[in-house]
Amino acid sequence: MKLLFLHGAPAVGKLTVAKALLRIVPGRLMDNHAAIDLALTVFEFGAPGFWELVHDVRRSALGAAAEHRVPLLVTTFCYAEPEDREQFGNIEEIVQRHRGELLPVFLHCSREESLRRVGHPDRVARRKISSGEHLLRELDRYDLTAVPRADCLRLDTSSNPAEVTAQKIVEHFGLNVPA
Repeated sequence: MKLLFLHGAPAVGKLTVAKALLRIVPGRLMDNHAAIDLALTVFEFGAPGFWELVHDVRRSALGAAAEHRVPLLVTTFCYAEPEDREQFGNIEEIVQRHRGELLPVFLHCSREESLRRVGHPDRVARRKISSGEHLLRELDRYDLTAVPRADCLRLDTSSNPAEVTAQKIVEHFGLNVPA
């Protein structure tokens, strides 16, 4: 299994790029918010037990995909250093245990571009961060940076359409494009 780990701050285009990529190559999408949405059925956001459930769901889903040899799994993640280092280590361990390949991609854009995108109706409908004020608090509060891996591909999504960014990822990692 190959795990394409798309990470970056809110509103950089992780899900948009993931969907564009999966229009080019076959694979499955494990959106960051799927686990969050499930946890919200049990807990209020951030309540005791909330993040533990989110992390358990993600690890379980990733383990199942690896065990059943899903060829390509694309996942999205807001990685904050150092808060998420342990979670990323758990993800690496699952991929390694199943002899998979972790393909980290850090997506970023300017604050101005993130602020322009944050109010998009799709973000509102999916209960993501959708106000500029909330986004700025998160950007100032956390170090939303690339994972600590030398092989992490870093791409600026400020001016490139998602399809161009997706194509760069496909070419960089040599992902199989169907004939």
